[in-house]
Amino acid sequence: MIDAEFWDYEDAEELAEAVAGDAAFLIEQALEARGRAFVALPGHDAPLAVLQELSAKSLEWADVTILPTDDRLVPPTDAASNVGLLARMFLPKKARVVPLSAGEKDPRAAGLAADERIADLDWPLDLALLSVDAAGNVASIFPGPDFDAALNGPKVRRALGVMPDPLPKAAPFPRVTLSKPALVTARVVTLVLSSDAARKTVQKALKDGASSPTPIGRLLADLEMDIDIHYCP
Repeated sequence: MIDAEFWDYEDAEELAEAVAGDAAFLIEQALEARGRAFVALPGHDAPLAVLQELSAKSLEWADVTILPTDDRLVPPTDAASNVGLLARMFLPKKARVVPLSAGEKDPRAAGLAADERIADLDWPLDLALLSVDAAGNVASIFPGPDFDAALNGPKVRRALGVMPDPLPKAAPFPRVTLSKPALVTARVVTLVLSSDAARKTVQKALKDGASSPTPIGRLLADLEMDIDIHYCP
C-alpha cells in the first residue's frame, strides 16, 4: 500500500499557495533535468485559485507542455472547456497547451483522435495534478460503459472518449479523458480535495485498494509512488 500524506489547510488561499508551489518546484526540476516539462492539469474541476497561483509563477513556461487531464466535447471558446480555461491562463505565459479534442462531437472518434494527437508528446508526465469529487471520480473516469476501458485498456492508450452515465448535471457533455495508465505513470501524482465528502471517499478508497469501486480507488491501487493529498473544505 502506498504512503498517502494528507495536508490540511485553513483556507483555499493557503492550499493554492502550497499546491502551486509544489507544482512549480516539480516543473523547475524537470526543466533542470531535461530542459522541458510535461504536466497534466485539471480544468473547471480544480480549485481555480491553484491554477491562478501556478500561472503567476516565474518559470520558463516556453519549455512547458500542458495537457488537460480531461475535457468536455465543446469548442475551446465555450465556458465549459477545460483547455480553453488552461489556454487563457498559460498561453500568455508562452506555455504550450495541447487540446484533447479538436471539434469532434462523437466521444469515440474524439478519443481515437486524442490518443493519436498526444502519442508523440514527451511521456511520461512529470506531474499529474488531479481533483477528486465526492463520488471518487477523477479526470473524466466515471462509472459507466467506458469505465473498464479507461481503467484497464492497453498501456499505450493514453486517451479515450467517454460517455458518463448518467451525464453530470453540472456539465452534461460527453468527454475525452486521459486513461489510468497515462496518469499513474506520471513521475508525481498529486490530489486536491475540496470537500469533506471527497476526503472520506479517498480515505476509504485507500483502505479498499484494488477492490474499490471508485475511479480514484482503482487509480491509487496502481500507483507505485507515495502521494500528497491536499485538502481544504
